[in-house]
Amino acid sequence: MTQSSMAVALAGFSFMLTVIWGPPLIRVLRHFKVGKAIRVEGPERHFTKIGTPTMGGVMVIIPVALITILLNASSLFGVTLLGQSVLVPLAAMMLFAALGAVDDWAGLRGERKAKGLRARTKFAYQVILAVFIALALRYVLESPDMFLPGYPVVIRLGVWYVPIAAFWIVATSNAVNLTDGLDGLAGLISATAFAAYGGIALIQGQIFLARFCFTVVGAIFGFLWFNVHPALLFMGDTGSLSLGAVLAVVALMTGQWPLLPVIAIIPFSVEMSVVLQVAYFKWTGGRRLFKMAPLHHHFELSGWSETQVVQRFWLIGLLFAMIGVALSVV
Repeated sequence: MTQSSMAVALAGFSFMLTVIWGPPLIRVLRHFKVGKAIRVEGPERHFTKIGTPTMGGVMVIIPVALITILLNASSLFGVTLLGQSVLVPLAAMMLFAALGAVDDWAGLRGERKAKGLRARTKFAYQVILAVFIALALRYVLESPDMFLPGYPVVIRLGVWYVPIAAFWIVATSNAVNLTDGLDGLAGLISATAFAAYGGIALIQGQIFLARFCFTVVGAIFGFLWFNVHPALLFMGDTGSLSLGAVLAVVALMTGQWPLLPVIAIIPFSVEMSVVLQVAYFKWTGGRRLFKMAPLHHHFELSGWSETQVVQRFWLIGLLFAMIGVALSVV
């Protein structure tokens, strides 16, 4: 079996595993009333989604973790299917999923209902986790510092690697988190980005990393089976924070992290829309740059249907993901 066909096979296996255990998970979430709360200031059409099960990110994380751990354990029997290098992105996924789960649960119960953890608290934990992961990338995996299109030699960052890597992990985690506002949007965009970096890993000969990426892609597709409009469950911070963080880790492991804003153009555009909206609001004393932030809500209020926003954003994301892959081999 070729390396690419093995990666695709893992995607298919993780997809089937996710689809099979999806309905029982949804029933459990409904039983415990783990339902989504909708912001009052959000688009009115979203009010019908109140009570839809959230924390659906575990639907992706558990199959990925199970497959990754089992394939690593196969080395005990003399069959090498995945290397230990993928344990770092898996650890990043699990750690940020745990943080996201705490945030989701805080938004469902207690004094912070519908709001979750305080922004400063969540950000502080993200930074701490990101620094530890960046140190692992630097000193355990010895990942390449940085590649630039048209410059085939590794660019050394020295002591700046850890803070830069931590910055991108936090930034990408929050970018995907902010993108998770419409049915299927964050899942489609994330799957496309992981497929792009899986292709880059294959080109670089990082076979184990490529297999991990396509395992994630298959699990996200399985999640999308239940998350497309009208969604039966939402990803929640459990999924969006972890997928964003592990996407950054994968990009850092390839050394092609400067292409992240291209390959994941939609999440970073959404994140920038929030930054610009807040800055413009403060600068002008209350005026708004967009009708609403994040960016996808601006287009909803401009007359696009939810499905139109998702499909058009995904088309843009797919195009730029292909551009990113092309730039990685220039």
